[in-house]
Amino acid sequence: MTVIALPRVRRRTPVAVGVCLLSFAAFWWAQRAANVSMIDLMVYRAEGQTVRAGGDLYALRTTEAHLPTTYPPFAALLFTPLTLLDTTSMRAVATTGNLALLVVFVALSLRLVGHARVEGAWWVAAAAVWCEPVWTTLRYGQINLLLAVLVLWDLSRRPGYRWAGVGIGVAAAIKLTPALFAVFLLATGVVERYGRGSAGPWLRHARGAAVAFAGATLLAAALLPHDSSRFWTRMVFEAGRVGLVEDTANQSLRGLLARLLHTTEPGALWAVAAALTGILGLAVAVAAELRGLRAWATVACAVTALLISPVSWSHHWVWCVPMVLLLATKSRTAAVCAALAFCTYSLWWVPHGPGRRELHENGVELTLSSLYVGSGCAFLALVGVRLWRTSRTA
Repeated sequence: MTVIALPRVRRRTPVAVGVCLLSFAAFWWAQRAANVSMIDLMVYRAEGQTVRAGGDLYALRTTEAHLPTTYPPFAALLFTPLTLLDTTSMRAVATTGNLALLVVFVALSLRLVGHARVEGAWWVAAAAVWCEPVWTTLRYGQINLLLAVLVLWDLSRRPGYRWAGVGIGVAAAIKLTPALFAVFLLATGVVERYGRGSAGPWLRHARGAAVAFAGATLLAAALLPHDSSRFWTRMVFEAGRVGLVEDTANQSLRGLLARLLHTTEPGALWAVAAALTGILGLAVAVAAELRGLRAWATVACAVTALLISPVSWSHHWVWCVPMVLLLATKSRTAAVCAALAFCTYSLWWVPHGPGRRELHENGVELTLSSLYVGSGCAFLALVGVRLWRTSRTA
């Protein structure tokens, strides 16, 4: 009897898919066992219901936590289909969709890093689903993976493609933080134009993002004029609506400083720290991009956005996935350290919850509750040092 030997890649892929699906099934069981609330998904649905009913979007308070609407009106328009499903079906659809987005996000991250093996995405996704930012994203029914996929899809295309900027623009119209990627592209184009007299594809890419953002925002303004006016003239400046700044889940510079200084408002010190970090982080991203290091530039920009945002909840740090993959290409030690920071759930080991207990952390507790911020700063420092060393040897 003749035995046909299949190529190794064909044998590996089904195994990788099977392991990933088993991991996802175990994850789904663990979430059900933990009786997760998917509270943010419930807020999204309430926003969709408010839009359909013609109510005041930014007067909304929903769920047992009385959570408000914090996203731009365009996001609420996208949430209206959630009202067509009952709660059980909505949760199942959202979880399935987020798991599918995780696989896509990992695949795009691997493409960006330079690894295109099909089975690789399944193996990494099987492990990544258990890291704290991804776990919490699905626990709350959040949209972080969708936003990250939109941005990575945009930045992993060939230069000058027709729809350049659309992913970033739409992501920024849903939630403002991804707008920093458009600023990064604009800054890169400006630096290139003044340095070499040609802006390359970057200014066109930034323009595409601006057009997509403006189009989505104007659509929301046409359909929801009152809510749009209220958001862009008032709500966009009220960072306190999002939550308590000192909350251990707030993994931004502002959250770190609030816990470090034992204050609910770091004030001018945070403004200075955020401005310096934003400038230095964008400088690192632009320098990496101009040297052809798109992966390093993309993650550096994402980390900068997370650090300087007034509130960056732990689940916003799903960008740890491409960060760890990227570090693994240069230093296994750095990759392992980063993976431990995001997979040990250490920020939840410290006292937190009612009573603003985060304002009384000791040194060890402060360190544990700030590992994401520390990892982000260390990543930017590593990229900056690498760029400086290569410039000296060039």
